Amino acid sequence: MNFPALRVRPSGAATGSALYDDVAIETSARVIARYSTSFGMASRLLAPDVRTHIRNIYALVRVADEIVDGVAQEAGLSAEEIARRLDAFEAETDLACATGYSTNLVIHAFALTARRMGIPGDLTRPFFASMRADCTETTHTAESFTAYVYGSAEVIGLMCLRAFLYGHTVTADEEARLVDGARHLGAAFQKVNFLRDLSADFDGLGRNYFPGVELSSFSENDKSRLLADIDTDLAASSAALPGLPASSRRAVALAQLLFGELTERIRSTPASALIQTRVRVPNSVKLRLAAAAAAGKLP
Repeated sequence: MNFPALRVRPSGAATGSALYDDVAIETSARVIARYSTSFGMASRLLAPDVRTHIRNIYALVRVADEIVDGVAQEAGLSAEEIARRLDAFEAETDLACATGYSTNLVIHAFALTARRMGIPGDLTRPFFASMRADCTETTHTAESFTAYVYGSAEVIGLMCLRAFLYGHTVTADEEARLVDGARHLGAAFQKVNFLRDLSADFDGLGRNYFPGVELSSFSENDKSRLLADIDTDLAASSAALPGLPASSRRAVALAQLLFGELTERIRSTPASALIQTRVRVPNSVKLRLAAAAAAGKLP
């Protein structure tokens, strides 16, 4: 079935439900623009229709993450109330995906994408399960860490892959390679974020995501072991990049280049400093990498 493009119409051209859809899409775009300069930079390399869907996905993820990562707590909500708000957010997402409507503009935009792309509850449920784990778990076993990374990051890659491949024909083998690459890339992004946010997660949120790692004695060996795992994920995702459609390949390449650069900066940062500071990629370097990705450079 062919659907019309999901994009914002010129001002004054939309009315009724079309206007509501447009405002929801604009809201999600605004959320992402304010929360992530790196994501905003990469998304500009996506084809316009794909960009809209990816923004709709990430805006939902961002708002859900904010429920459990401090904003609700800063507003004075108890742990029990935060958990109830997350449950309500998930329930509203499920309802919107079933009906195509939500009073929450970010959820409404996500539902537009989920219904169009065929994003199932099999992907949203693990995501909310990981968000819920942040309400109750401060440390992880190897098993719970694997489940957390899958739900908080790998399924996001799989949602995005639905948008990347929409309207394109791939073989079963090609799709399997892209699914594997999407999962590895999501895992790499999450693990890099954990590694650079060691201090903020522990001191600010009381969380230690990496199983078997004691922050009080975090060592170069710990750092090297974690980076080796990230390197494996990045290599696997890089191998899948050429199989992506041109409409998304450059944007995903830039995302991987940015996280690859961040990984190298973490590698050159002493373990003793890593638990006290947040490593960043300077804007000038981001712009250089963006130009390279726009020119077709792959990691």
